[in-house]
Amino acid sequence: MIGVDRIRAAAERARPHVLRTPLIPVEGALLKLECLQPTGSFKVRGFFAAALGLDPEELRRGLITVSAGNAAQACAYVAKTLGVRCRVVMYDTAPPLKIEGVRRWGATPILMPREEMLQWMADEQWRNEPETFLHPFADPQVMAGHGGLAVELLEDVPDLARVLVPVGGGGLIGGIASALKTLRSEVEVIGVQSDGYALWTRCLEAGGPVAIKPETVADGTTAPFDARMFELLKECVDRWLTVPEPRLRSAIPELATAAKVVAEGAGALAYAALEQLEPGPRTVAVVSGGNIDPLLLADLLS
Repeated sequence: MIGVDRIRAAAERARPHVLRTPLIPVEGALLKLECLQPTGSFKVRGFFAAALGLDPEELRRGLITVSAGNAAQACAYVAKTLGVRCRVVMYDTAPPLKIEGVRRWGATPILMPREEMLQWMADEQWRNEPETFLHPFADPQVMAGHGGLAVELLEDVPDLARVLVPVGGGGLIGGIASALKTLRSEVEVIGVQSDGYALWTRCLEAGGPVAIKPETVADGTTAPFDARMFELLKECVDRWLTVPEPRLRSAIPELATAAKVVAEGAGALAYAALEQLEPGPRTVAVVSGGNIDPLLLADLLS
């Protein structure tokens, strides 16, 4: 797991650039609104922490990452803020909103078919690029930055008992769990995925990687298997919940109409899983992002 001193240092580096996001009550729980961060997701926490921890020469080279969308926008935003160039390798099926978000922050998207992009990652082809590569979820500094969210929760919710976290590559829950297991080990860390891409529950059951085709509106959770994250998630996640895809699709308009929160598919996962829990202990569900395609949102609302 990531050391708590490293998490505190990473959170302090990122602090001037990120929002201390609010908590709002809903259905006996609290929602942590990371959808309100700059670029609309938690990813800026980790990317600011990692970029500001680079050697100055590494940072001057610019930044490159690979992403389904939210890490792409975070990397682009961080690069613009710090005055360096940025390129991002993305699925060619990424939501147009996220591709345009990358361009809006002055970065260059490099679009690839999913299989080609996964091969690019597997072959570590970023080593051939001129920019400094920041891994979107397995970089320890990125995860340490995400762990700052857990530090905020412990300060803002003294009686915190359990945290529900949407899981894609695992960087968010890896950072959160690393902090909680050190600072308040009795807090239960619950990972949440859709049954349209329940990668980690399937892999943990099988004891290793499995092949799954993504069939979910939670595009932000469709990262590939990574052996490093597999070992970390085995160690630090207490429980897993799987949300049926129809329930996830209904949770998005519920959040918009009842809680006045706009969440993308991945962002709504933890909220959608609340109904599977017994009531009682103080619970926080992380709304990880709000970058939903407007046409999809309109369709779900109707």
